[in-house]
Amino acid sequence: MASNSKTLRSPLQVARGLGSAKHGTEHWWSQRLTAIALVPLTVWFVFGVIRHLGADHAAFIAWMKSPFSAVMMILTAVVTFHHAQSGLQVVIEDYVHAEWQKMALIIGVKFLSFALAAACVLAVVKIFIGA
Repeated sequence: MASNSKTLRSPLQVARGLGSAKHGTEHWWSQRLTAIALVPLTVWFVFGVIRHLGADHAAFIAWMKSPFSAVMMILTAVVTFHHAQSGLQVVIEDYVHAEWQKMALIIGVKFLSFALAAACVLAVVKIFIGA
C-alpha cells in the first residue's frame, strides 16, 4: 500500500521539499545582463577590427594603446568569458547527471574561463603599458 500511495501523488506533492525554485533566477539575470552588455561591446569590437583590416601592426597597437580602446577590450573579454561560463554551467547542470562529473566540469569551466579572461586582460595591459 505504501508503494501504491507514491504513484497517486500529484506533481506538486512530488516537487515539494526539493528546494527553492528561486535558485536559477540569479543565473537567468546574469546571462541576460551580460548578453545585453555584449551587444554594444561586440559592435565596438567588430567595427574596430574592420576599421583596422588593412592597417599594419603598429596602427593596431596604437589603437589598443588608447585608454578607451583598452578599457573596452578588457570589458569585452571579461563579459564574454563570464557570459560563456554562465551559459556552459547551465548546460552542464541540465545534461550531466553524475554529481561528481557535474562538479568537475563546472569547476573546470570556471577555471578555464577565468584563466582565459585573465590572459586577455594581461595582454591588453601589456600593450597599453608598452611592455
